[in-house]
Amino acid sequence: MKEYTVEFHKEDGMGNIVVTKLNEEDFNTATSGGTRQLFELDTNIGFFIYFDAVDESGKESYLVLQYEEEQEEPTACYSFELKDFYQFVALHLNDLQLDEEGEEEEDAFGPIHYLAHLMHHIVEDGKAVEA
Repeated sequence: MKEYTVEFHKEDGMGNIVVTKLNEEDFNTATSGGTRQLFELDTNIGFFIYFDAVDESGKESYLVLQYEEEQEEPTACYSFELKDFYQFVALHLNDLQLDEEGEEEEDAFGPIHYLAHLMHHIVEDGKAVEA
């Protein structure tokens, strides 16, 4: 388990966040008490599954699994503080609301595109981090 700080661009409108990259053992420990999948995001940099988990002692974790191309095993697992994870969930929900109302244009940069952009920064900054 290794922590790193993601520094977003000023125009991204998001402060720096601390991300923890988990190895398989860390993942198994964090999810030992159960998981709850919340949503998925399919992007050009990978497929992401957002979920929360609890370990055997009741400690909660807020996680994202990343899959690349057609791989069956995840490429990486990221853990976030609740406040940052909440931001991701809010962006996803905002995009769903726009879709239901039919207000979003096909090429418009909406909440889901912003979420994908943030994940791009997280993945790129995490490439040098060995879990």
